[in-house]
Amino acid sequence: MRVSVFGLGYVGCVSAACLASMGHEVIGVDVNPVKVDLVNDGKAPVVEERIGELTAEVVGSGALRATTDVREAIAGSEVSLVCVGTPSEPNGSLCTTYLERVTEQIGAALAERGGRHTVVFRSTMLPGTCLGLLVPVLEKHVGGTAGVDIGVAVNPEFLREGTSVRDFFDPPKTVIGELDPASGDVVAALYADLPGEVFRVPVPTAEAIKYADNAFHGLKIGFANELGAVCRALGVDSHQVMDVFLADRKLNISPAYLRPGFAFGGSCLPKDLRSLVHAARRADVSVPILAHVLPSNEEHLQRAIELVERTGRRKVGLFGLSFKPGTDDLRESPLVELAERLFGKGYDLRIHDANVSLSRLLGANREYIETRLPHLAQLLADSVGEVLEHAEVVLVGTKDPAVLSALPHGGDGPVIVDLVRLPDAEARRAEPGYVGLAW
Repeated sequence: MRVSVFGLGYVGCVSAACLASMGHEVIGVDVNPVKVDLVNDGKAPVVEERIGELTAEVVGSGALRATTDVREAIAGSEVSLVCVGTPSEPNGSLCTTYLERVTEQIGAALAERGGRHTVVFRSTMLPGTCLGLLVPVLEKHVGGTAGVDIGVAVNPEFLREGTSVRDFFDPPKTVIGELDPASGDVVAALYADLPGEVFRVPVPTAEAIKYADNAFHGLKIGFANELGAVCRALGVDSHQVMDVFLADRKLNISPAYLRPGFAFGGSCLPKDLRSLVHAARRADVSVPILAHVLPSNEEHLQRAIELVERTGRRKVGLFGLSFKPGTDDLRESPLVELAERLFGKGYDLRIHDANVSLSRLLGANREYIETRLPHLAQLLADSVGEVLEHAEVVLVGTKDPAVLSALPHGGDGPVIVDLVRLPDAEARRAEPGYVGLAW
């Protein structure tokens, strides 16, 4: 394919050279003539493993050249990759100035060129930036409709500085946010020879995936460093701890616990987090990430209460009470906390959990519920139907088949506040009277 790459920094320079080495005809574009001259001389404008040799090779073969002329690049290509920077503003917001400027230039050049051309944004940008900001700019200058006259896609990169060439040829995944299937087809064809799973998703999803990745990477590093500081203070070898931690591929390094849902609870996680943070404070070790896990969990629970408050309705039903489905363990259950707060705010509450019977609660479990929710006996309902008959708002905290089969559709009946992402949540999102907690 004939490809133009806008921006010859790390991402653009590596993308251009690697695509050229795959057999594509590539034109690099940059406002900085020094970078352009370096590329045309067969030299990489960045220092990076393998990029120097690769650039010399593809420039020498004629597969890659560079220019400062946007019109020349657009006229000589069928797809454009936008790789310009999106730095932070002083207040932390995303600077889209360079993105907007290059989009305007591409749009103006496309208006002169005519014919369908696909614009692919690889720059990191927040969800909504492409469709809400860049597509209107493109359409205005081209005088056409994105997805019809112009192809548009978002294709985030997952290149680490220092190993970016290696990462390009062996990516963890390829993500294509497509405005229309034809746009996605162009991007898929561009990377057809690369390994790894390909995800074709809506444009805003592709924008968000990059942030999910980087936020989690930062969180992992911060977590490891904080745990290391606590271990050192307690006389423990942190690397030995993490070697064992990383060996657990079932719970630790896995998809476990990484699906948005309701707040966590139970007899282990809250207790152990409190204990670890307390030990760190006693050792004068600051652990802001670990110290804010429980407050973050608390905020998530509060979101559920706010969703109920916004309905303006007072009769509430709650399906689920134990901290984990299939048990009757109520200790530090976020659903118990939710019920306690709603009851305390004066809501007329009915609760059904097929696994919870007051007469069967024993020991610490019974003691906990008598302390936190002493009125449970008058709140418990014997059946799903009893809750549905009572409630104007229903909070669903379980995937019990009996509950799922009884929930109404299409806005008939109570407002449904989904805390667990129901199996048919995607369809319900289009229905009135349905609210998802984090989706």
